[in-house]
Amino acid sequence: MTTAAPDPLVNTPGHHPSPDTLANIPRLVTAFYANHPDPEVPAQRVSFGTSGHRGSAFNTSFNYAHILAITQAIVEYRADQDTTGPLFLAQDTHALSEPAFTTALEVLAANGVEVMIDENLGFTPTPVLSHAILTYNSANAGKPLADGIVITPSHNPPEDGGFKYNPTNGGPADTTATKWIQDRANELIAAKLQGVKRLSYAKALNAPTTHRHDFITAYVNDLANVIDFSVLAGTTLKLAVDPLGGAGVHYWPRIAEQYKLPLSILNPYVDPTFRFMTLDWDSRIRMDCSSPFAMASMIANKDAYDVAWACDTDHDRHGIVCKSVGLLNPNHYLAVCIQYLFTHRPDWSAQVGIGKTLVSSSIIDRVAKGLNRPMLEVPVGFKWFVEGLMDGTLGFVGEESAGATFLRRNGQVWTTDKDGLIPGLLSAEMTQRTGKDPGELYAELTAKYGAPIYQRIDAVATKDEKAKLAKLSAAQVTAKTLAGEPITAILTEAPGNHAPIGGLKVTTENGWFAARPSGTEDVYKIYAESFNGEAHLKQIQTEAKALVASAIA
Repeated sequence: MTTAAPDPLVNTPGHHPSPDTLANIPRLVTAFYANHPDPEVPAQRVSFGTSGHRGSAFNTSFNYAHILAITQAIVEYRADQDTTGPLFLAQDTHALSEPAFTTALEVLAANGVEVMIDENLGFTPTPVLSHAILTYNSANAGKPLADGIVITPSHNPPEDGGFKYNPTNGGPADTTATKWIQDRANELIAAKLQGVKRLSYAKALNAPTTHRHDFITAYVNDLANVIDFSVLAGTTLKLAVDPLGGAGVHYWPRIAEQYKLPLSILNPYVDPTFRFMTLDWDSRIRMDCSSPFAMASMIANKDAYDVAWACDTDHDRHGIVCKSVGLLNPNHYLAVCIQYLFTHRPDWSAQVGIGKTLVSSSIIDRVAKGLNRPMLEVPVGFKWFVEGLMDGTLGFVGEESAGATFLRRNGQVWTTDKDGLIPGLLSAEMTQRTGKDPGELYAELTAKYGAPIYQRIDAVATKDEKAKLAKLSAAQVTAKTLAGEPITAILTEAPGNHAPIGGLKVTTENGWFAARPSGTEDVYKIYAESFNGEAHLKQIQTEAKALVASAIA
């Protein structure tokens, strides 16, 4: 008997993993229940970052005790805030999401919290949770407000878990809330979970406070108020979506059926190993729809569809694939969305503005100026956009990591968390209406505003250096020029709201860089952009490293 020679590309970036490298899901779930965190080990404590608590059961950073403690802390935080409406509970398709979901429900039911869960115990995208909170609170004005929990580590590898709280505004919790929850959860773990109430899962599922909710119908029926499907009536466009095995997998067939879209649904399966993914830059599986490595399969088939898109595991991020350019850079698509929306949403007020994080591309600033629209530039974190979305003063908000949302067609709030579904659908709307795909529309913008080159790199830093970087003042930067151009601004606070950026941003007329410490690794991140070409970008990066090294020495 002969065996085929092994494929030398297996287990390399942009190619599929071999079966022997996949996550051992039974062992992972066993570790969730068997491993117990040591409160004296910092890496095993509850730690809320910009998107909730994340970790893996294998390294005892996302386990049964964590979920018991975090959920009880959320119950107590809700009581402290007098939040007494229903709590919407959502989960994505990561293997640890299901045991975390059952654990959370055990605690919520034991504490008498009214909980809304998917009617079929199915998967619920992050934006659908935000939409549910907002629509409930709008329809029940004067009654106790709803909030929610979404169980997801976003696009992280299959062995990871994540747990995030969304308060009554439907968006990510602010740092005051997350610190309160984090500190209380760690107290409960240190006290060996004394003070945590829980029921058995069977009793929690059948408790009078546990209610089934049709998340899919509520969200899908409302989509026509944010996307103009009339433009797509009878379209001959070839459209495709890849849910990447994520929480929207059962949403796309309903959307295609209800709005009569010629939408091919690629890989319409859920598999907790995510074996269908091509490997990311470091040969790990990530459902990162902005990564050319993770999206290699869709890029290879770009000519089969006029426009196609994918979403990450909790469907709060988007990746757009066009015939003209393949996978569109997230920054580029944000600019295209802004140009299109602000010229094709006649019911939006002339005063409605645009929100971006300060590490997003400056072409967004140029597009906003060309549209004569106000720009709000904030630190990294979607929580900074919530207020402007709620009051309708921000029409479109986005961040460089492919997260965005926008207002309803009538100018009212849609979601206050990132929504990966609507940017995908918008790509179909704009392609049909303009006769050009998003890549071609971006080329038109660069012809008018210049073509930026954008890149993010990581540099090694000690914990002490990271702490210094987070506390830098503009006075510590003595340079007058950057890559041959006069420095126009040295920022340690975001221009839009004067909140600390936890790092530094330096700008010139045709380039900029920002440096901020990583919250999870001993590195700092340098974001840089140039409108003067590749060589200019490299010069900015070289000087940025030297400038930061000098400032934190």
